[in-house]
Amino acid sequence: MLSFWEKNSFLRYDTIIIGSGIVGLSAACSIKEKQPNQRVLVLERGNLPTGASTKNAGFATFAGAEEIIADLKKSISEEEIVALVNSRWQGLQMLRQRLGDAAIDYQNNGGNELILKDNNFDEGQIQRVNNLLMPIFGKDVFELRNDKISEFGFNKSEVKALIHTKFEGQIDTGKMMRSLLSYSRKLNVEIITGCEVLGFEDDGNKVNVETKSGMKFQANKLVICTNAFAKELLPEEDVTPSRGQVLATSVIPNLKPKGIFYFDDGYYYFRNFEGRIIFGGGRNLDFKTEETTDFALNNSIQSRLEYYLETLIIPNQNFEIEHRWAGIMAFGKNKIPIVKKTSPNVIIGVRMGGMGVALGSKVGAEIADLVLN
Repeated sequence: MLSFWEKNSFLRYDTIIIGSGIVGLSAACSIKEKQPNQRVLVLERGNLPTGASTKNAGFATFAGAEEIIADLKKSISEEEIVALVNSRWQGLQMLRQRLGDAAIDYQNNGGNELILKDNNFDEGQIQRVNNLLMPIFGKDVFELRNDKISEFGFNKSEVKALIHTKFEGQIDTGKMMRSLLSYSRKLNVEIITGCEVLGFEDDGNKVNVETKSGMKFQANKLVICTNAFAKELLPEEDVTPSRGQVLATSVIPNLKPKGIFYFDDGYYYFRNFEGRIIFGGGRNLDFKTEETTDFALNNSIQSRLEYYLETLIIPNQNFEIEHRWAGIMAFGKNKIPIVKKTSPNVIIGVRMGGMGVALGSKVGAEIADLVLN
């Protein structure tokens, strides 16, 4: 039973945002930065952001050369690719500017794409990609650096080429989310965790929001930023959940790889974090099974990650797996995020395609524009 004071002070807001991941919090911050007097409430069903925001590997990446070339072969237009890369690049800069590099432990150690021995990658296509991205970066983005294969200690019989870019970096995911939460609270964004939304109704003047606890909220605008879980509230949207498997080794003395790394069109990705390897991916081994919101581990994929550690990344080195986890990403028929109004007072910002770190701040700003305009 609610008191008079609770009904007056805790249930009515200018904007309610569902989801406290990077997109939801970025949207809240963008709204408050533009209109400080807005009452903004973020509802999060978990105790921590549920999905991928606190479970990713901490890559500040926008796209690999191999991924872009593969997209071109799929008849994705050059204009669409440039627009998507530009959004990711802008989003990364917005994240860094909003929170500061020190707060998110941003390190510009570069990005590296491994081309494996059985890959038919045409090295001549690198310049095509560079020409395509020249309007964004003003210089060549990717270069062939096969000398780094030995420098990083990879198995040379497995890796036939390495493409390097100076434009990518890495962050500490935990520090990023803690900093974003702290910044949100400084802006007086209100956040309630452990509050699952069951449904909503837009009556044309306001939105009524129903929660599992029985609490009913009202807002002038409702924003849905639940990414892979969006279908629970918006079943008609083109959003497919996809689980990402990750593991972390214990500290490995004299670990050579530095920077972020990916291979197989970006389906595998790893990095050196404080002397340990954080390694994730492999959903392409079992797409159908991984189309789930279940955070369970897939043993066959985890085994493949260990195989690549042993044979490719740190061959002839002893290591132990210290931690394993899974995160849930969102994909669809194309890689463009869904940012739109679904009714007069309901806005969605979902389907980051595994690029939430890069896209979150930019999408958040776009959501704020829809809310306020």
